[in-house]
Amino acid sequence: MKDLTFDFLKVTEQAALASFPWIGSGDKIKADGAATNAMRDCLNGIEFDGRIVIGEGELDHAPMLFIGENVGTGSGQKVDIAVDPIEGTNSIVNGQDNAFAVIAAAPQGTLLHAPDMYMEKLVAGPQAAGKIDLDASLTENVYSVAKANNKNVKDMKILIQNRKRHEKAIAEIRNLGAKVHLFNDGDITYAIATCMKNQDFDLFYGIGGAPEGVVAAVAVKCLGGEMQARLLPQNDQEGKRCLEMGIKDPEKTLRHEDLVNSDQCVFSATGITGNILLDEIKLDEEMQSVTHSLLLTGENRQVRFITSKHVNKDMVLS
Repeated sequence: MKDLTFDFLKVTEQAALASFPWIGSGDKIKADGAATNAMRDCLNGIEFDGRIVIGEGELDHAPMLFIGENVGTGSGQKVDIAVDPIEGTNSIVNGQDNAFAVIAAAPQGTLLHAPDMYMEKLVAGPQAAGKIDLDASLTENVYSVAKANNKNVKDMKILIQNRKRHEKAIAEIRNLGAKVHLFNDGDITYAIATCMKNQDFDLFYGIGGAPEGVVAAVAVKCLGGEMQARLLPQNDQEGKRCLEMGIKDPEKTLRHEDLVNSDQCVFSATGITGNILLDEIKLDEEMQSVTHSLLLTGENRQVRFITSKHVNKDMVLS
């Protein structure tokens, strides 16, 4: 996987650049389509035998790199891919923060192969790795992570997406005296934030998309944190699809090794609009695009923030 690390960086850079003209456009399908096509074209130019094992698109009928799609030249090492050409599509088309292109990769057979469906997620940083348990109550997890992080419960900061489905969890945490930090979109960003010391967040909890969950699991692994999850089939059809993909018990608790079972993993994200980790795409004085990316590798836990300048060819709407 090491020799492909910067290839995957180029993939997210190109997807981000392709979507840049659609910021504020209001056209979600066109924005997603531009990023998806750029990502697919770039992946297909890499000498490897890749397969999309989980991807974004089915839940919201957006353009997608579909689950089971083969990418790359078909020769070289075999790789599992988890992908979201634009994480935060609504953010980009509304001109709001926290939109980025993202991909995660690991050797064949080591990433969770699952449908695009809802997933319950729990994430803690390196200091609390081994101290979370999705089968326990949220209250128990808050106390456990507080102890691991040498904090009083009242000083704990828990990240939760601002959704009606999380109202009970939010009330439970606040009743403990802990602090809830709500965010609107982009749960990959905030799962990663629990593993970044400069962000000072202790725990992430929420229900969101499974593709984002697998992508986040790779990033968290690269950073030494821990993630647990549980698929949440909403109907018999989704349960059947899980079984067809080899998931015998769709509602069992997934430990981190069930989500990504290799240290030879790579995560790349490139900002489109800005967030707490990444800067937005900017134009310099020569009208060249400048991107800001986060590149993580699991084997050596290398963290790279990379600024790149790109010569603009024909950055126009199409």
